[in-house]
Amino acid sequence: MTSSWWLAPCKPLDTQVLELAQARQQQLTKPAGSLGQLESLAVQLAGLQGQVKPGLDQVWIAIFAGDHGVVAEGVSAYPQAVTGQMLHNFVNGGAAISVLARQLGASLEVVDLGTVTPSLNLPNVRHLNIGPGTANFVQGSAMTQAQGELALQAGRDSVLRAIATGAQLFIGGEMGIGNTTAASALACALLDCPVMHLTGPGTGLNAQGVSHKAQVIERALTLHAAQRGDALLTLFNLGGFEVAALVGAYLACAQAGIAVLVDGFICSVAALVAVRLNPQCRPWLLFAHRGAEPGHRHVLETLNAEPLLDLGLRLGEGSGAALAVPLLRLACDLHGQMATFAEAAVADRPA
Repeated sequence: MTSSWWLAPCKPLDTQVLELAQARQQQLTKPAGSLGQLESLAVQLAGLQGQVKPGLDQVWIAIFAGDHGVVAEGVSAYPQAVTGQMLHNFVNGGAAISVLARQLGASLEVVDLGTVTPSLNLPNVRHLNIGPGTANFVQGSAMTQAQGELALQAGRDSVLRAIATGAQLFIGGEMGIGNTTAASALACALLDCPVMHLTGPGTGLNAQGVSHKAQVIERALTLHAAQRGDALLTLFNLGGFEVAALVGAYLACAQAGIAVLVDGFICSVAALVAVRLNPQCRPWLLFAHRGAEPGHRHVLETLNAEPLLDLGLRLGEGSGAALAVPLLRLACDLHGQMATFAEAAVADRPA
């Protein structure tokens, strides 16, 4: 085992600023609590940023990509070549997350951890070549410990680059044909939940396809049952390179003091792994939306997460998180720019 940096302490919230921000919310010209979740979000961001009036001008979006050996079992409606093709689309500006990043004025980074497409060498993509995708996890571990630690470090490295730009919010996205199978298997192992409760259509499987996918996951869970109590080994046994990178990124953000906006099902499973590895990271994780994949609801409930949106999304790429950024920004603007009762000479309710 290397230094196990992912177990290092996470940065604590600034409780003094948190209390000051809460007090400010109580003085704004509105009935207390009338802006609902936007109020608690602004207060939480204040505590995370150490500023009574937080801001989210600088947003960093990192897309982590990797292929999955379990695709050989026929668990996806799309061929594996799509992973590499989508890397082109990301950097050429044609993907949903590319459009959203432009609209938000956010930095967009694309990290290829390991795909089956040979000799990919795309401009503006970081090709790490950890492996030609993961191994088929119904036959053995998805990745070696060395590969897993490289993927964790890749997430951390992205956060270090985000810090260098002054990022105030980190969004991780993912791309990898077969990764809902990996995420469902991980979630089943960590939650000890029936497979059919956490297995969905992914890229668009029919009922027969979902049933087959669940059977594949059952085989994997049986094979790796002995390691279920160890979140890190379970990640390496059943996860994907991109999922491990997300785990590393979320933990590095919490250690460095950058708020995270978690995207959909796969990203939420990565968040679950991160919390199991280092529970101190949980306050740094905000959750963007409740997706259409059936397992997402279970994972969010386990994490006691209150997502901002519920739009039936299932695209991935960080798209749902990007869609929620304007809400977070508006929450900060309302908190920072509304007048207090005293400033507006408006009568507050009697004590």
